Amino acid sequence: MNTHRYVRAYMAGIVVPTLGLLVALSAFVTLRLILHFPVPIERAIAFPMAIVPNLWGAWNMLYVRLRQGRHWGIGLHGLLLPVLLLPMGFLLGRALGVLETTPHGVTYFGAVALDYAHWLTGVLIGMSMYYLMWKYVVNALNEILGIA
Repeated sequence: MNTHRYVRAYMAGIVVPTLGLLVALSAFVTLRLILHFPVPIERAIAFPMAIVPNLWGAWNMLYVRLRQGRHWGIGLHGLLLPVLLLPMGFLLGRALGVLETTPHGVTYFGAVALDYAHWLTGVLIGMSMYYLMWKYVVNALNEILGIA
């Protein structure tokens, strides 16, 4: 019997970012349409909605494949994903004109400025969230689907 192990791994991987993007899109729509904050939603959310869930699914498939040969923690595996996503997001943000770097920090949409210390703190918090989401949520979904 074919159990479609990798399809189940892909589906378990896309759950977290898909739900997170629904929350992010709701926040963007609220900011833009209700509070009239000049955030170009279409440029900010297109990349994450198209790429991030698919990468999470493929990353979980890779974890399931690598786990057959040797075992390392799923939290560490999930922590490595931002190492791919951060440079891709940074380069795309620069290419679309959404992100500008200055000697003092980073500016998003020409409206939101962060100095490098705050930006680095945000990156570290984001990476911690990735670790926790993979360790507890994606791992639990993998166990429920019988692929852990």
